[in-house]
Amino acid sequence: MNESLILKTSARYLLVTALVLSVFVLFRGHNEPGGGFIGGLIAAAGFAFHGVAFGQRRTYRVMRLHPLAWCGIGLLLALASGLPALLSLAEPFLKHYWLPFYVIPGLSLGTAVVVDIGVYLTVVGFVLAFLMPFFEE
Repeated sequence: MNESLILKTSARYLLVTALVLSVFVLFRGHNEPGGGFIGGLIAAAGFAFHGVAFGQRRTYRVMRLHPLAWCGIGLLLALASGLPALLSLAEPFLKHYWLPFYVIPGLSLGTAVVVDIGVYLTVVGFVLAFLMPFFEE
């Protein structure tokens, strides 16, 4: 395959742009359209473009973890969001809880945000676990 300077240069910028946009969509989706699923797809698209430009091995180094590990962490995080209700014993498993403080002005954190982050990581992991074998060298 011919090396493309334009593809490699744009892949670096597109990955950073996609990750920033995906985190914005992730947290925006808590109160408006968007959320973990769409944010995860945007992040996976950025990593996929990086994989096309640089190959599987280098993209795995950028990701730091195997995509299936991202998937497992996301599933565990989504399951862990039900623990506060499970520990109270009187509430349903997926009852929503709010934290009593605001970390970022205008963004209140609750267990729904934890579920969204879990969905985000699961989608990124699953999509990349599907796509990365196509980028083998």
